[in-house]
Amino acid sequence: MSEVVEALPPYAAPSFRPVGVRPFSPSPFSARARHPATVEPLRQAPAQPRWMAPVASFERTSVRYDAAAKTLWHRMSMETESCYTPALLTEIFRVFDIVRDAFAAPETARDLRYWVLTSGGGDVFNLGGDLALFTRLIREQDADGLRRYAYDCIDLVHNWANLEVPMHSIALVQGDALGGGFECALAADIIVAEKKAKFALPEILFNLFPGMGAFNLLRRRLDVARTEKLILSGKVYTAEEMHEMGVVDFLVENGEGERFVEDHITRYDRQFNARQAMNRIKKLQAPISREELIQIGDIWVETALALQPTDLKKMERLVKAQGRKRDKLEMVAAE
Repeated sequence: MSEVVEALPPYAAPSFRPVGVRPFSPSPFSARARHPATVEPLRQAPAQPRWMAPVASFERTSVRYDAAAKTLWHRMSMETESCYTPALLTEIFRVFDIVRDAFAAPETARDLRYWVLTSGGGDVFNLGGDLALFTRLIREQDADGLRRYAYDCIDLVHNWANLEVPMHSIALVQGDALGGGFECALAADIIVAEKKAKFALPEILFNLFPGMGAFNLLRRRLDVARTEKLILSGKVYTAEEMHEMGVVDFLVENGEGERFVEDHITRYDRQFNARQAMNRIKKLQAPISREELIQIGDIWVETALALQPTDLKKMERLVKAQGRKRDKLEMVAAE
C-alpha cells in the first residue's frame, strides 16, 4: 500500500478485495463495517421553539432533528471542505448509521419521515470528488487506493438513492453542485434548487467521466440521449435550465429554499403513505444496484489510471479552483 493511502485514516483498516469477493452486507448502510467508529445514538434533545438540539455534531457535517416536522436536517459544512474528502465521507457514513440505529427502535422510527441534505457553504453545495487525492493516486498508479475511494463514493450514492427505510429524501441545493456533488443530489427523491445554484459534470474536461452513478441517476429523470449529452458536454447549467429539463423538481427564489422545503414537507405529510409507495414504484422501474455501480466504478478507475500528463494538468487546475472556492468560504465564515 502506498504512503498516500496509509495517510488516509478511513482507508487504513480495510484491505482491497476484487469485485465478487468483497463482502456485501444486505443492510442498506454498509459503512459501519468499513468505518467502525462509535456512533452516538439518536437521542431526544430539550425542546426548542423550532429546532431540537443537535443529534450529532462533527467537524464536517451535522444533523439537527426537527421533532414537529419529523425531519433530519443533514448539513455538510463547506466552510471546512468543499468536496467529498475521505474525512467528510466518514462523517456522512456515521449519519447513515444514526438513521439505521434510529429505525431499529420502533418508537423512534415513528418520529422520522424526512431527510434533508444541504450544506452550510453559501455558494457551494458540494464540488464533488477529492481531485487532489485523485491526482496523487493517479500519478502513483495506485489502483487499490483509487478503487477504495471510488467504492466509498459509490456506497454514499447507493445508500442515498436506495434508502430502505421509510423516509423521503430531499436535496436542497443552494449553491454549486459539481461532479459527485451533483450525483449525490440526483440520488435524492426530490431536488429543490435556489436560482443561484449551478450544476455540472466537469469530468469530461480532463478526459474522464462521472463514475459514481451519474448516468444511472440521470436516467431516472431523463432519456438516454439527453443524459449522454449532459455528461459529455461538461457544461455548467443554471438551476433554471435544470428545472426546464426536469432534473430539478422545484425551483425557488434565493434564500427561500429552507422555507419551501418546510412547506413541502407539510403538504407531503398529508399523503405520506401513498407518496412513499409511489417512490418505491419509481425506483422499481429504474433500479440502481450496488453491483452495477461497482462495475462502473471499476471502469472509472481503469480510465483514470490511463489519463495522460496533459489531462492531469487540467485536473490540477480544477484542484486550484476548488481551493479558491474553499478560501472564499473561509473568508465568508470568518466575517
